Amino acid sequence: MPLPKLPSRMGTVVSATETPAAKSAPENKPTAQAAQPAARRTQKAPAAPAAAKRAADKQPATGPKLAVVSSNGNRKKRLPENQRKLFVLDTNVLLHDSNCIFKFEEHDIFLPMLVLEELDHQKKGMSEVARNARQVSRYLDGLVSEQGKLDKGVLLDKLGNVDALGTLHFQTTALSSDLPISLPIGKADNVILSVVHALQTRHPKREVTLVSKDINMRLKALSLGLRAEDYYNDRVIDDSDLLYEGVMPLPDNFWTKHGKDVESWQQGGVTYYRIKGPLCSQFMVNEFVYFEGELPLYAQVKEVNGKSAVLATIRDYSHGKNNVWGVTARNREQNFALNLLMNPECDFVSLLGQAGTGKTLLALAAGLTQTLETKRYTEIIITRATVPVGDDIGFLPGTEEEKMLPWMGALEDNLEVLHLGSGNADNNLDWSKNPTMELIRSRIKVKSMNFMRGRTFLNKFLIIDEAQNLTPKQMKTLVTRAGPGTKIICLGNIAQIDTPYLTEGSSGLTYVVDRFKGWPHSGHITLQRGERSRLADYASEAL
Repeated sequence: MPLPKLPSRMGTVVSATETPAAKSAPENKPTAQAAQPAARRTQKAPAAPAAAKRAADKQPATGPKLAVVSSNGNRKKRLPENQRKLFVLDTNVLLHDSNCIFKFEEHDIFLPMLVLEELDHQKKGMSEVARNARQVSRYLDGLVSEQGKLDKGVLLDKLGNVDALGTLHFQTTALSSDLPISLPIGKADNVILSVVHALQTRHPKREVTLVSKDINMRLKALSLGLRAEDYYNDRVIDDSDLLYEGVMPLPDNFWTKHGKDVESWQQGGVTYYRIKGPLCSQFMVNEFVYFEGELPLYAQVKEVNGKSAVLATIRDYSHGKNNVWGVTARNREQNFALNLLMNPECDFVSLLGQAGTGKTLLALAAGLTQTLETKRYTEIIITRATVPVGDDIGFLPGTEEEKMLPWMGALEDNLEVLHLGSGNADNNLDWSKNPTMELIRSRIKVKSMNFMRGRTFLNKFLIIDEAQNLTPKQMKTLVTRAGPGTKIICLGNIAQIDTPYLTEGSSGLTYVVDRFKGWPHSGHITLQRGERSRLADYASEAL
């Protein structure tokens, strides 16, 4: 059917009679009773013409009313019970992701009674696990409120989660089943396995699956002939090799396919190129591209529009005259990273790389330059996740900054490198008591992540070190602290995750890298080469 003509001015409404179908349809005159509002149909006689005219003069003129059309769009339909899977959740899944009960789409969820007991034991405290336990309890309370009996389950979309079309079932009766292998009675994992086996026996036509973050729990379930899966919904990517690197090497035939109709101009000391070709659609904004051939090119993508893109040349920080607090780039990726760190239009920068690639050194050098020299930021704030590699050393005395100092050994090491590398070395003088270092220390604040909630940072250079140990929820809490003029730098190595139940695919660092790619005010670089020492480089490869 042809579309109606567009409105001629702002605020007008297309009338239903202006459609071609309405014009071609025969005119049907409604009866007087049908033309009246429903509330006035009870009147016995129509109003007199004079009275109707006076009433019309008193009422303001109104345009035609818009009809509200309800549509479900592409929303999935609720499946019959025999077509829905039944997932039994382990306690660690609820403690890992408080929203997990709403992420199984059209399938059902079963919570054993023991899971609720373990959830109750974990709700006390200020840790992330305790907060997730309390949040899950609130969700469950909201679902079962005004429900009455729970033997038939609770619809999961009751709280407005339209994608959760399944049913939440609680254990309302005793479920006991003889397992194929005798296991110790009383252990929580074995009780949950017994419940899963009983459900599988009771519902032979349904697919009953145990979902757990515990590897040994899944292995025991598989040994007993039960279906078991890991919780995959928290994973941003399945393979860490597919993670966005922020760098794209250009093929050898790049200029052959993209060298026609190239537009170039200069602005602010930067040369811009507008190119057209099939590779342009694969570019991301703020991604770095390079071509090392007869016509070398090192550029950053500034704009992508279909099969055309705008590239901008970058600053060469490997040259001594462009040093950042005495630091120059030693490889291609470090040069790209310094371009992001020194760009005032880039509010969020993430740097990934193995040990010794220079992540902390580059971020600290860029922060000192823009805080003490250009005065772009008022101070540098450094924080990190306090997850120990070995056994916990216990409580630390002192103030917040004194408690964080043992975790900030990397800060001290890099400050020493920056101080000695700037030509201020003096063998007879303690570098930490140098007047210059006292000035630098006065502009660097070490903060704990535990007190970040509710804060707003204005014109700060915030460095989040060891960000691979943060969950996506913790990362969101930190990034949303940024106020006007604040730049956030996330550093980490996803191959060195110490937080339990976090993997390379579910880390908060992986989460922000994937979600921020393509945003015009963010950038990411994966550093490849280690520059710490030949011993550290060989150890990273051989060990």
